[in-house]
Amino acid sequence: MSWSDDDIRAILDTIDKFVEQDIKPIARDHDLADSYPHELVEKMKELGLFGATIGEAYGGLSLSATVYSTIVQKIAAVWMAPSGIFNSHLIMASAIERVGTDAQKQAFLPRMATGELRGGIALTEPNAGTDLQAIRTTAKRDGDDYILNGTKTWITNSMHGGGLAVLAKTDPHAEPRHKGMSMFIVETKDEQGRVKPGILINKIKKTCYRAIDTCEVVFEDFRVPAANLVGLEEGRGFQTAVGGLELGRINVAARGAGIAQGALDLCVRYAQERESMGKPICEHQAIQLKLGEMATKVEASKLLIKQAAEMYDTGQRCDMEAGMAKYFASETGVYCASEGMRIFGGYSMSVEYEIERYYRDAMLMCIGEGTNEMQRIIISKQLIEKNRI
Repeated sequence: MSWSDDDIRAILDTIDKFVEQDIKPIARDHDLADSYPHELVEKMKELGLFGATIGEAYGGLSLSATVYSTIVQKIAAVWMAPSGIFNSHLIMASAIERVGTDAQKQAFLPRMATGELRGGIALTEPNAGTDLQAIRTTAKRDGDDYILNGTKTWITNSMHGGGLAVLAKTDPHAEPRHKGMSMFIVETKDEQGRVKPGILINKIKKTCYRAIDTCEVVFEDFRVPAANLVGLEEGRGFQTAVGGLELGRINVAARGAGIAQGALDLCVRYAQERESMGKPICEHQAIQLKLGEMATKVEASKLLIKQAAEMYDTGQRCDMEAGMAKYFASETGVYCASEGMRIFGGYSMSVEYEIERYYRDAMLMCIGEGTNEMQRIIISKQLIEKNRI
């Protein structure tokens, strides 16, 4: 679908209203209570956010990465957590749309576009995060099924969603290891919304990213139809997983930039309200230095995200640019939230001021979708590769 500039402005205006009217009033209470925002999810369905990047042929909005990342920034600037509800879902949808068979696309994508089926991506395990090739979950062929056994952890949308893209080893002895990995579409609940036998889901209590269902998912002799092997070809799971990381990292960068922008907005307001030594603290040079640095880093983050998203939209390889955006924008989120805590001073320790939530949420962006240490390695390797002498 080709969206006009007027269409895009209308979409972003709608998101602004959604953020102001539906997210802002509930963010603090849901975060502190660690309660899932069911009503917000229903509103997301109405807005089409669960089909944001899914193709028009399957009922999605087919938004570009550029527009999508802007939407994520706007939401994360007020509350980062809800963006994870549709982002993890869209990573799963992207894997099916890129690699799945026509039958798999028709069976799952229209339901995912409406939010009827909300999904997530099950890669991480207790012993395998950045090193995905170290996963131990297995899928053994048995007639028309595969039998899944293993444990996944830190899985978003696993409790309140209904599907997962699960990475498993179909050949644990393959060398190199990635050739023995496959991805499966797993519907985790029955028609009554009950978790299927053979699956155990346990919510993880977290310091940050509250209200969102991040869980441990255990598969015990769980049968998944062989028809749900993504692409119907074993050994392509690792490539399918990492193939979605560019968009995933652009999204995490957008969330980091959103956190940074939100923290900056809070600080700009507070610095004009709070007085010290007879004048607003925004008139003290120490505070001005902080605000100036924060604002510059926020704008630089947005430009890096824009560059990576535009390259992604035009089909160019952008793992280096997405890595740069993810690394810089997520670190900027941490920087702005941390400086915000200093600007708010003692009041930053009170949950009455939302800066503390930004501070808690920010660090997750430095870890998710590949640690920032790994991003710098990726950037360095690509830099050398592009400038061979």
